Amino acid sequence: MNKKLVAALSGGSVLLMALSGCSGDDSESKVNDWAKKVCDQVQPQLKKIADANTSIQQATSDSSKPADVQKADSAAFQSISDAYKSLGSAVNSAGAPPVDDGDKTQQEAVKELNATSVSYANLKKQVDKLDTKDQANFADGLKGVADELDKLSKSGDKALQQLQSGDVGKAMAKQPGCQKPSPSAGGGSAEPASDTAS
Repeated sequence: MNKKLVAALSGGSVLLMALSGCSGDDSESKVNDWAKKVCDQVQPQLKKIADANTSIQQATSDSSKPADVQKADSAAFQSISDAYKSLGSAVNSAGAPPVDDGDKTQQEAVKELNATSVSYANLKKQVDKLDTKDQANFADGLKGVADELDKLSKSGDKALQQLQSGDVGKAMAKQPGCQKPSPSAGGGSAEPASDTAS
């Protein structure tokens, strides 16, 4: 019933998993220090997002009751919203990265992370309003949530890409805190399975 939502949510986490996508080598200690400051705070948030993905997948099956799915999705969206807000705070408190246009790069990344947090909070509100007494209406409502999620995952990651480019990206890629975490519950991957097409 909810596979499209799972697929869309998995796509949404790609935005942050890009943090671990860079590789390279840079010995600039200032940039490395900045990256460590951010990445030490990033890891728990990436884990929170991965765990939220897992909880949605676990609550999603054809036999799931709408009320159970609603409760799991609502909690997951709240958790993801909180995680993005914390990521915004982490980038903000680290100060501007010591690179050209560092101030602008930092401000845009913080703005984007905070906007993403708000978007997930709005998705939680949307899920909370769904009618769980009517399975068909609930499924239609979930489709709307999945569509919003899909848009969210495809838009607005330019500032983060900028943050992860050049020397800053290389330095962040070397920090353990910016590596992609494994979800703790169930051990499943947050990647969409091949059968998630609706």
